[in-house]
Amino acid sequence: MWQQQEIRLAPRSRGFHLITHEIENALDDLSGLRVGLLHLQLLHTSASLTLNENADPDVRHDMDAFLRHIAPGDLPFLRHTLEGPDDMPGHIGASLFGTQLTLAISNGRLALGTWQGVWLGEHRDQGGSRRILATLNGE
Repeated sequence: MWQQQEIRLAPRSRGFHLITHEIENALDDLSGLRVGLLHLQLLHTSASLTLNENADPDVRHDMDAFLRHIAPGDLPFLRHTLEGPDDMPGHIGASLFGTQLTLAISNGRLALGTWQGVWLGEHRDQGGSRRILATLNGE
């Protein structure tokens, strides 16, 4: 079985946000798969997807603080500034963390570790709604 659909996420503030349940709830056919794969592709260049800690929100805070430290918006050598001082750091965050994830499916659920969750990294101050193309494959 192959299925592909677009998931639209509500706008979020800059930072890292746990979106595992939003992904699972958007995929009606997930529960019917015994084994499979879910590929998620974020359709944006200034946000990211990553798999990380799902329990302690301090991890998401610290990841955002670290990214702001290594890619602040006021670096004098950045040239891509027409869309605002947060845009180029957004592109850097998207490239560092990536915009795609492939996750295993087992018995109708995402096969995640005990403390793992899917994060959206919003790297702009006003990023707006984000779209994810989700492709399910399995039996």
